[in-house]
Amino acid sequence: MKQVVQNYKSGELALLDVPVPGCKPDGVLVRSAYSLISTGTELMKVSEAGMSMLGKARSRPDQVAKVMQSVATNGVPATYRKVMGKLDSYTPLGYSLCGVVEQVGAGIDDVKVGDLVACAGNEHALHAELNWVPKNLYAPVPDGLAPRHAAFGTVGSIAMQGVRQGESRLGEVALVIGLGLIGQLVVQLLTASGVRVVGVDPDPARCELAERLGAAACGDPSSAAVENSVAELTGGHGVDQVYLAAGGGSNQPVELAARLCRDRGRVVDIGKCRLDLPWNAYYEKELDVRFSRSYGPGRYDPEYELEGRDYPIGYVRWTERRNLACFLDLAARGRVDVEPLISHIAAFDEAVETYRSLKEGELKAVAVLFRYPEQDAEAESTETPATAPVLAVPAVKRGGGEGASAPVRAAKTPVRLAFVGAGNYATSMLLPHLARRDGVELSTVVTTTALSAANAQRKFGFAEATTDLDAVLGDKSIDAVFVVTRHSSHAELTRQALLAGKTVFVEKPLALTEEELAGVLAAVEESGNDRLQVGFNRRFSPLLQEARSRFGDRTGPASLRYLVNAGRLAQGSWYLQQGAEGSRFVGEGGHFIDTASWLLGADPVSVYAVASSGNEDLQVVLRYPDESTATISYVTSGAPGFPKETLDLVADGKVLRLDDFVRASVYGRKRWVSSRLPKARDKGQSAELAAFVKAVRTGGPMPVPLESLVATTAATLAVRTGLAGGVPVTLAGAR
Repeated sequence: MKQVVQNYKSGELALLDVPVPGCKPDGVLVRSAYSLISTGTELMKVSEAGMSMLGKARSRPDQVAKVMQSVATNGVPATYRKVMGKLDSYTPLGYSLCGVVEQVGAGIDDVKVGDLVACAGNEHALHAELNWVPKNLYAPVPDGLAPRHAAFGTVGSIAMQGVRQGESRLGEVALVIGLGLIGQLVVQLLTASGVRVVGVDPDPARCELAERLGAAACGDPSSAAVENSVAELTGGHGVDQVYLAAGGGSNQPVELAARLCRDRGRVVDIGKCRLDLPWNAYYEKELDVRFSRSYGPGRYDPEYELEGRDYPIGYVRWTERRNLACFLDLAARGRVDVEPLISHIAAFDEAVETYRSLKEGELKAVAVLFRYPEQDAEAESTETPATAPVLAVPAVKRGGGEGASAPVRAAKTPVRLAFVGAGNYATSMLLPHLARRDGVELSTVVTTTALSAANAQRKFGFAEATTDLDAVLGDKSIDAVFVVTRHSSHAELTRQALLAGKTVFVEKPLALTEEELAGVLAAVEESGNDRLQVGFNRRFSPLLQEARSRFGDRTGPASLRYLVNAGRLAQGSWYLQQGAEGSRFVGEGGHFIDTASWLLGADPVSVYAVASSGNEDLQVVLRYPDESTATISYVTSGAPGFPKETLDLVADGKVLRLDDFVRASVYGRKRWVSSRLPKARDKGQSAELAAFVKAVRTGGPMPVPLESLVATTAATLAVRTGLAGGVPVTLAGAR
């Protein structure tokens, strides 16, 4: 299928061939009929992409701050790869469309195949021939409403949420500053609510359009006509509400709002304009400044948008989806008329030229629609959308297989790899190493979103990109599968790949529960395939390897202290979705347990854990067969500037010290101190991948024994049990 994309680094716009997205549960696959270009938001994004790197940095100081924090934590090279990987990727455009339901996912019963729906979301209602849309981001289109009008549903919801924030009342007077697409819709919604409206815009054509659609008067912001109209309509008191629907860097809108608003009036920011509030003007009138957050309650809440958890109507009357349905109803009943807003309808194949014309000013428009070709059944019959794997883990006893021999490979043929998932970690820390490794062929990349697969194919040279997991698991020419997806899917995808006879590399964690771990082991036992590696990369770090060698053998028990200054997560991080993705420690704690066990040369036999309120700061004590102990302090309350990982190993009169994979030292009869790494923190990913590829190529042992991978995972999961019980947890099967 085709999708409109943009490269944020170069500014390039393209109509790209991408895989068809999979139809996951709790959503529908929609074939687009019309999609709407937001001439404000989207053109701003297009313009930013054309800026220099310095210009991009100035326009997004919030992102610059994140980059500087990443440099402090991960070093310059790793941060550079991550940032440039994001910039030099195709990003989607679009967030408002109307289309026909083509496939219904499990759990959906309010629409059926063939129904017309309006869709929202800048990750789901894209300028693409097909989109997967979760339940709370679509609404059925009422009978009689034309598809091109229903495509306005999202921007209509944005305007509606702004009006709701203004709490307009019958008979009041409102000022709308900015008569672009959102402003024109705000004018109509206010008028339909019995509010008299004065509009402000420097474009006479837009002022004339707003007056035709119900505004009492409109004019240029610098003209006396606007002030005169406000004075006449309000008896000189000023307007009850002001809606800022303008963009740009001028502070004129907020200054005008203060001048024309009545005492204790309301100012609602819907657009993205400069907001240097003149203190005296706003203080003296005690103006109520409010922000309108996009489509309404539910926006930016992954549980609402992605998991379909609705808010009770008794507590939240108007949500994203209810706003969408309400706007569609108003449009169907003729209370809002979007037809006069349509300046141009372009064929979808002309998308790139249409954006260029808008950006360069050749096409003057309030609203532009893309019209999609009718469904070509024959062309689509060869593409089967993949469905997301459904977890169905049988109750089995823990066991291990007898060991599988690696598939016989022809001499000198490359190792063929497939990736399931292509997120930030895969594209910044794994694929760059594999793409330049001799004897490796990146065969297929599988993702649930079409564009991420297409990006990985373009950047790393995958032969194929798809959303069909079954096609990869059934491809006998693929030697190994990398599972680099969200944590909640690791165990099930690993289980499926093992049963398909593949060698598997799965990023940590291997499992989120004891039941998931048992399911993986059952797959090993059933298939006889134990060719598994978990992404515990720190034991492969060249610096730590050398430090361990310098430390030498030991005769007595050791004491190990590992401080992990994890820091606080940014709001909205998917790591915070503990119900679906497990706790943060379950997600990454295996790294530190594996490192400790490797340094101590054994697997732990018991785990004791205590935590601060909220389980944010953890102390985990591991006991080993020879009475060695390892204490892992996993804290989020430390200073951001302090190193993330520091480690001390003490035994036999010797001390090994690791400082954040930048410097290591060993104190004993002789002192050894490494030179500071000149380039970056090497946490072992490259060496780990080299060892994995070698095992696949030669059929030799996996880099880490399966027993160790299982023991580390079990110890990580035991932390949760220990926190709940407050006593040490003995690990089953520990020797």
